[in-house]
Amino acid sequence: MSDLGPSGRTRVPQRPARTGQGGLVLDHFDDREPTFTPALAQAAKNLADARLADADLSPATIAAHLHVSLRTLQRVFASLDESFSAYIRHRRLEEAATALPAPDSRLNVSEAAARWHFTDSSHFLHAFKKQYQATPAQFARRPT
Repeated sequence: MSDLGPSGRTRVPQRPARTGQGGLVLDHFDDREPTFTPALAQAAKNLADARLADADLSPATIAAHLHVSLRTLQRVFASLDESFSAYIRHRRLEEAATALPAPDSRLNVSEAAARWHFTDSSHFLHAFKKQYQATPAQFARRPT
């Protein structure tokens, strides 16, 4: 048959594929394959949305959870309108904007910045004003 000895003819067992959100097989992900890019991006967004209040939420933690490299996750989001870090910041600001005018949770700027894990209140104010063209206080006073 062949010149291989018994150990050479033994079949090497393959590692079972792990799946992430939505059953996406991630062990052999090819980020150049355009059909997988939207699925990986959506899986990352879903995980981030579920963990927005977590202090340890970062592109690196999501990449590790999905069993892909951070660089792979960055390449996937490079084809979209914003980076993954920008997506997280955008979603946290949306959550803050929802909470600010709520009558039962009148957060001040420092509390909102801390709750949504911005480095400080001035960073939060700047990001909020850039996204909503209003300060958090102005936004909270807007009629609904």
